[in-house]
Order: sequence, then structure tokens, then C-alpha cells
Amino acid sequence: MRNGGQLLVECLVALGARKAFGVPGESYLAVLDALHDTHGKLDYVLCRQEGGASFMAAAYGKLTGQPGLCMVTRGPGATNAAIGVHTAMQDSVPMILFVGQVGTDMKGREAFQELDYRAVFGTMAKWAVEIDRVERIPEILARAWSTAISGRPGPVVVALPEDMLTSMTDAAPLRGPVEITEPHPDPAAMERLREMLAGAERPLILYGGCNWKGPGTRPIQRFAEASDIPVVSVFRYQDQFDNHSPSFCGEAGVGMMPHVKALIREADVILAINARFGENATDGYTLLDVPQPRQRLIHVHGSDREIGKVYCPELAIQSGPNAFAEALGALAPVKGRWGAWRAEGRAAYEAGFDLPDLPSPVDMGKVCAHLRETLPEDMIVTNGAGNFAIWSGRFLKFGSEARLLAPQSGAMGYGVPAAIAAKLVHPAKTVLCFAGDGDFQMTSQELASAAQAGAQPIILVLNNGIYGTIRAHQERNYPTRVSGTEMTANPDFAALARAYGFHGERVERTEDFAAAFERALASPTGAVLDLVISPEALTPRQTLSQMREGALAAGKGR
Repeated sequence: MRNGGQLLVECLVALGARKAFGVPGESYLAVLDALHDTHGKLDYVLCRQEGGASFMAAAYGKLTGQPGLCMVTRGPGATNAAIGVHTAMQDSVPMILFVGQVGTDMKGREAFQELDYRAVFGTMAKWAVEIDRVERIPEILARAWSTAISGRPGPVVVALPEDMLTSMTDAAPLRGPVEITEPHPDPAAMERLREMLAGAERPLILYGGCNWKGPGTRPIQRFAEASDIPVVSVFRYQDQFDNHSPSFCGEAGVGMMPHVKALIREADVILAINARFGENATDGYTLLDVPQPRQRLIHVHGSDREIGKVYCPELAIQSGPNAFAEALGALAPVKGRWGAWRAEGRAAYEAGFDLPDLPSPVDMGKVCAHLRETLPEDMIVTNGAGNFAIWSGRFLKFGSEARLLAPQSGAMGYGVPAAIAAKLVHPAKTVLCFAGDGDFQMTSQELASAAQAGAQPIILVLNNGIYGTIRAHQERNYPTRVSGTEMTANPDFAALARAYGFHGERVERTEDFAAAFERALASPTGAVLDLVISPEALTPRQTLSQMREGALAAGKGR
């Protein structure tokens, strides 16, 4: 006999869970008690706030392809953790959020911290469920795990009534996870795909999504290079294809480069692989007509719910990304007269790294140039959300061994927890987080979690004293009327880092960055570098003043 908490933990260990991120609560004490005996098998990473814990779980799922686990208490704990669930859903990454719940004898009375989790998370998660009977724990956990990783991966929310967790049962724990084989593409569909590409004048490959494994997109790269076809990533998935390949032409995301827009708009055949066609990858759904694009569209996805959700493809192939990549790599290359089309896209991508000197004490263009030369090939880069994220997303190059953990949801505060999770998974790798000063302060308390867990990322705080993205929108739409976007009371970030046991250093000049970064790399405790950035250097090619002047010239403002 065992109680529900013990049964749940034993099932998780059998499924292959190795980390759980959480904040403790009295509603799931039986689970915490069972975790007492799993050190080295299933480790509980203590976090300082549920939002940070859920971000760590979402990042873990994105990095490993296995469900990231988050454990929080009922009510406030669950609502704090909701940001990670939303992020995991938009990122298409596997995650399971375990939430304490009031006892089954109190449900429906608005008891202390009671929530209806199916209602709260029903549109946010892939599946939300409550376990009312202890003997059903193995059944529901098996389904939750499979649901999180299959089709389009995503988050599952599992509510755990307190009395269910303390109930005794003789139900046997799970023996292991279900082995799910990816759906494979039909050979006839692959032949038609090749015919469509061969008949194109301007073909394009657009890829994205999670759950790439092992060689991942390398067969796609071989096919693209042999066929001289340009390749573009969707928003924040450029790390899944070797950016040094002559076929790689950039990212379709926020602030999309003009040449990437042109590649998508002017393509006559688009092969979209593992992409869900979000707003950012389509420039607000303007680059392809809804629901029937002008471009001949081939859409490949593992989930039937994604195919045809926004755009009607001419050829739909339900296939997992890895199985499809292998099938594409086995096709004979196609030949056409689009070599100049690909070369122009690649040249424009390379030219995008050439920047003017920026009006800032620390010039991020030069910082990123240094990082491109010094970061290891297997680097892991993380960021949250804000104008600063353009530096990690567009001015670094990701090789075949590098990873980028960045939220498609545009969630501020993601970068620091993601860096902690990455360092726990890969302690020997260089993990570098880009954070704005506003972004950093969303989850800076998780530095304590990092210190306690022995995670030592390097964090660059791009400190310009403003909420940069919103300020940019203000200057373009309401020039000279700044409201609610200036941070005039930021802390001393270097001192704050030292208080948490990190190496902390303020960098006030571009020429001082290289030595400071070398000290950060050498620090055994991780590091926070506070980079002094001028608000004028809000974007790589347009100053804040230029935005304001342009808006005033257009007749905006008063």
C-alpha cells in the first residue's frame, strides 16, 4: 500500500522524469514527502516564485523534448504559474503542471484558494484534468505524459485534491512511458512534393517548432543545399538549422527583415515543416492570404489540428518532423534556375550583421560581434522579451550544436529561469542569458534558486532604464508624450548579483566588455554583467530620436 503522493512520484520516476521545478505548498505535502526519497532520481528544484518555476519547466521541455515538470500549490500558486503554461503552449513544448487542489469534500464551495482548473486552463493548456480517485493516478499520468509529447507538443495541467494524495491504494505504479512512433510521410506525397519543388521558380523552405531529435534538420539542410533552396526559420527557432549554411537566410519573426518578407511573399512554392503559422512568422498574416495563399503551400506537421488551421495547403503531409526530415533527405535533389534567388537571400542575411556605430556607452553591435567570435559552438542562449532580444535573436549565429531558448509568447522574465534550467541540464556548457533591465526584474529573484541548485549561467543585463518595446511604440504613435515607460529607480544590478552569490560587474564602455566577459566565463559562481545602454540605441538601425522625428513629420502627436 502507498498513498497518492508516493504513487504519483513513483510513476513520474518510471516515466523518466528527472527534474521538477516548484514552490512548496500545503496542498501537495504528500508529494513533497515522497520526493524526499528520490534524490538523484527525481530532483525537486526549489524556486522563489511560481512564475519562475513554470518558466524553468517550459524551458526544460523545449531543451530536452521531455515534459518539463512544475509543482505548485492551489489558487495563487496556480495563477502565478499560468505564464509558463501559456509560454509552453505558444512554443509547442511538452510540460506538465501539477497543482494542489482543495479536498474533494469541499469542491464547489469556493473553499480557501479553490479554482476550477479545467475552466481556468481549458483554453491555455493542451489538456487540463483533475484526479479525484487515487487509483487513477497511473492512468491519468500516462495520458498526461503522452499528450504533452505527441502531435503538437504542449502543456498539460493536472490538479491534485489534497485528500486524494493522502488516500491509500494498492494500485501499481507505471512501468515506463509509452513509446510513440512519429507518423511518417506517405511515399506518394513525397514524390508529389518533389514535383512541386522541381516545378517552382522561387521555392522556399520554412521550418519551426519543437521536438526535433538527434540530427534534427540536418537531412533538410543537405537537401536544401544540394537543391540550392533558401531556408527561413519561424520566430525564435533559428537554432534548429545551421545558420552557417549557405541556404540559411534568416528568421521570420518580430521586426522581420525586408529580405525575409520578400522571400515569403515572392515565393511560388513554400515547403512549411513543423510550423504552426503564428502571427509573427507571417507578418500579421499578411505575407500569405488567409485562407488560400497565392503561394503553392506544402504543410508538414505531426498534428492534424495544425494542418489547415489557418491556411489551406495544396499538399498536406501529416508527419513528425524527424521522420519527414529523413524522408526529404533521401529524395534526389531538385534542380532549377533559382540559384540567384537563394544567393540574394543569403547575401542580405549576411549584410544584416553590418551595423553602424551605435550612440551608446556600450555598443551592442560590437558586443555581439565579439560574442560571435568567442562563444563555443555548443552554446545555449536564452532571452525573455523586449527590444533587447533582437541582439540574441538576430546578431548571433547558431551552429548545429547551439540552442536558443526564447519564448514565442513574448513573455518578459523567461530568460533568467530558462538559463537556470539549461545550466542544470547541461552544467558543462556555456549558458548565456540576454535580459533587459525591465525583463530581468521580472524574475531576478530566481538567482537565489540558481545559487541553491548550483546553476551558474552568465546574464547580460542590457540596462537602458526604459521599457524599450513599449517606448518604441509610444514614440511612433504618441511622440513627445512619454507615459509609464521610464524606470528611474533601478537597483545596482551588479551589487544585487553579488548579494545572491554571483559575480557582478558593471560595464560602462564597449572596450571594457571583452575583459569583463572573460571574467564572467571564468567565474565559478555564474555572473551578471550590467551593461550601460543609451535609450537612444533602442534598435540597431534607428534611434529613439529618429522614431520621434519620423512620427512628428507624419503628423502624429500634439
